[in-house]
Amino acid sequence: MDLSIVVPIYNEEENIRDLHRQVTTALAGSGIDYELVLVDDGSSDRSFALLREAAAEDGRVKVIRFRRNFGQTAAMAAGFDAASGRVVVPMDGDLQNDPADIPKLLARIDEGFDVVSGWRRDRKDAFLNRTLPSILANRFISGMTGIRLHDYGCTLKAYRREVLEGINLYGEMHRFVPALVSQVGAKVTEIPVGHRPRLHGRSKYGISRTMRVILDLMTVKFLLSYSTRPIQLFGRLGVYTLMASFLSGGATIYMKLFQGMSMNRNPLLLLTALLLFMGVQFIVLGLLGELNARTYYEAQGKPIYVIRETINLA
Repeated sequence: MDLSIVVPIYNEEENIRDLHRQVTTALAGSGIDYELVLVDDGSSDRSFALLREAAAEDGRVKVIRFRRNFGQTAAMAAGFDAASGRVVVPMDGDLQNDPADIPKLLARIDEGFDVVSGWRRDRKDAFLNRTLPSILANRFISGMTGIRLHDYGCTLKAYRREVLEGINLYGEMHRFVPALVSQVGAKVTEIPVGHRPRLHGRSKYGISRTMRVILDLMTVKFLLSYSTRPIQLFGRLGVYTLMASFLSGGATIYMKLFQGMSMNRNPLLLLTALLLFMGVQFIVLGLLGELNARTYYEAQGKPIYVIRETINLA
């Protein structure tokens, strides 16, 4: 199969029929063999009933129903697992993403890219509580991950199926998939896509997600830089902290010997003890991280590299 379109659905009863119709229209006559994977993320309205009707009418529609609301990342992960297409395209179910942009994403995939990310250059959202925080967040994320994208939050993207294999999603990590797959050498690009105002239903996104995104970004940064060598992070912190402890301790002794200051009245003595303790803790944490990394890779037989192709390999 050429294409799998994955759509998380949560209380979108007013948009489901239009979503199905617009996807069908966008790909009609294209010759693309596709499937539409709709994941009901524990909706409490009539969404599942409408999804079931769509599946009965169209054999290209697959429906997955969660027992409760697990969140967009879990819904997207379930859709990725169920997808069988050569290319996987996730999109939102609120019709703010335009299915007519899908062929443009596929054209860039055919040019040799592994990931094509949509960029909502002309967003139709409120500026202060949606667009401005998104601009700032995208700049911060790009700086932290090294993958420069204008719009990490745009769900509409295209992935070659092979780059998604082995990528496990948790928390709010669906937005960081381009950065995660870059870890295995995926070629990432970005194109402008349309963005439409929401006509029906209520947005499930808000400023309250900011803290969760920041915490997940810290996880992604660690995975990108230190997942196979945690001692390089924690060990370095430990060495620097121990050096600061020795300097503080040396200053304490100097003040005792040459300035007559009592050590038990010198706050630097407490700082020395604290830094010494922290330095040892950092190093031990790094060693434990090394043990966990080896357990993770060796228990699964998971290599620390990814091969694109081989030639004449006996």
